[in-house]
Amino acid sequence: MNAPAPRDIASPGAGGTSVERLRALALRALPRMYRPQEGLFVFRLRRGYQGVVAEGLSRRYSAIVLIGLAAEEPETASAVLAGQTPHTVCARLMHDVPRMDNLGDVALTLWAAGEINYPDRCPARDRLVAMVSGDGAQATVELAWALAALSVDMQPRQEQLRERLARRLVSSLEPRSVMFPHVVGGNGSGLRSHVLCFADLVYPIHALALHSRLSGDREAGEVALRCALQVCRLQGEYGQWWWHYDRRTGKVIEGYPVYSVHQDAMAPMALWAVQDAGNADFTRELEKGLTWLARPPELDGGSLLDEEADLLWRKVARREPGRLSRYVQAAATRLHPDLRVPGLDRLFPARVVDYEDRPYHLGWLLYAWSPARAAHWKARHGNA
Repeated sequence: MNAPAPRDIASPGAGGTSVERLRALALRALPRMYRPQEGLFVFRLRRGYQGVVAEGLSRRYSAIVLIGLAAEEPETASAVLAGQTPHTVCARLMHDVPRMDNLGDVALTLWAAGEINYPDRCPARDRLVAMVSGDGAQATVELAWALAALSVDMQPRQEQLRERLARRLVSSLEPRSVMFPHVVGGNGSGLRSHVLCFADLVYPIHALALHSRLSGDREAGEVALRCALQVCRLQGEYGQWWWHYDRRTGKVIEGYPVYSVHQDAMAPMALWAVQDAGNADFTRELEKGLTWLARPPELDGGSLLDEEADLLWRKVARREPGRLSRYVQAAATRLHPDLRVPGLDRLFPARVVDYEDRPYHLGWLLYAWSPARAAHWKARHGNA
């Protein structure tokens, strides 16, 4: 993908987006997103004509925030949760498990319960086991969350299920492109069946690396490493983690939007998991991702980090009607893997900021950059 030449990209060591600064922002923003009466986080904060307003509630995002808060000091978590505890929020989620109708919510609830050592995890565990007992089609992201949850909730009687989920993800990897599909077990016949997104890569990388480190599954670790290296080879010149890829070839189909959560949270959590297994060093790629976030060249000196609003805006996108670029590039590559519609960067430049911030972004940020991880990074990189 092409991006405008940067005017003044702040380097991590020269006043860029430091990890400490991001963590501090997350811990200030999250209390604005929590609704203590409901015991849940909102779906998003969005900037409109009347200022920044909260919209909706989300069980899924609430579980992700709990995962992020698990490594924080109790008083820090309590400050985020209006004096409540992570167990209070988890109890609400566990109560709602019977009404959860998708694997993602259930898996994240079990994962959060395991991270905070919530005592009664049986409702979520039993529900998850029932939802993944067959071999039907499953979203890759949700299957990866299920594997991560069972790797944190290490119950001996679920060992065979963990292994089966890991094998499903491993076997779904396309050997030529070294990429996962959008759906594991899908029929692959739709117009966009060859398209996968960044989330379809980072979550299975993370889950397989985590599973490998905890269980000793070498094949899972090797697959996670191979995919991580492929993703890093495709990273943008200025540190962008691109959005849509072709499962058949491993090439980028359409890079935009570029999401802030990919830069400071999702890519780091996946790459750290692989690095923790001792297989690689992704310092350079992590630094580039944070540098882009500090001052994306697409914004001509602007930033997604809004000091006045004290929020991290969601993404940089094209100025286009709907999601036109994604659809036309998907259609073109369906006709031929090397075919692209030319001129999109000129017709629809990527200069639009999506003015919303979601709690899951800040939850994954805290998970990727735990206090210990952030301290180690600062000791090694100074203010980076």
